[in-house]
Amino acid sequence: MTAITIRDVPDDTLNALKVRAAQAGKSLQAYALELLAREAVKPTLAEMATRLERETHTELGTADILDAIEDGRDRR
Repeated sequence: MTAITIRDVPDDTLNALKVRAAQAGKSLQAYALELLAREAVKPTLAEMATRLERETHTELGTADILDAIEDGRDRR
């Protein structure tokens, strides 16, 4: 397993992480590793956009959408 060194961490950031780690009952290392692991599996916005595009691809055209809007208005 590889070690990571993070330099120039602001004191207030380090203190906040230490407090949160203690509140979670974890060491700073375990808490930081959990944060990194969670971030690594979270999809980026670009990945989410690609997935959304792939999953929501439709064959509807502009005319179909406008017709549906008009039908909805006619039902009022």
